[in-house]
Amino acid sequence: MKRIISSFVALGIVATGVMATPAMAQSRSEQEAARQEMKAGNVRSLRDIERRILPQMKGAEYLGPEYDSAAKAYRLKFMRKGRVVYVDVDARSGKIIRRSR
Repeated sequence: MKRIISSFVALGIVATGVMATPAMAQSRSEQEAARQEMKAGNVRSLRDIERRILPQMKGAEYLGPEYDSAAKAYRLKFMRKGRVVYVDVDARSGKIIRRSR
């Protein structure tokens, strides 16, 4: 019985994408918009943004990025002490716009 329950739990995790990696957190259209803006020289790469921001978020688990093409901003999502923290970053300058608490 435990084996069956474990199988259903594992299947549920895979089906809902809970185990998705941060790179998979963005939809394909968000990724494509960010890629086009980066190629055009309008925004920094996600890797560059992450290199700047992740060291500032010690003690937090990085859950992944989102890109807002209209605002030209990245939203990085973290988990710290059971709470979700969003860090919005200007994709052009790499500066933090706002941070939720």
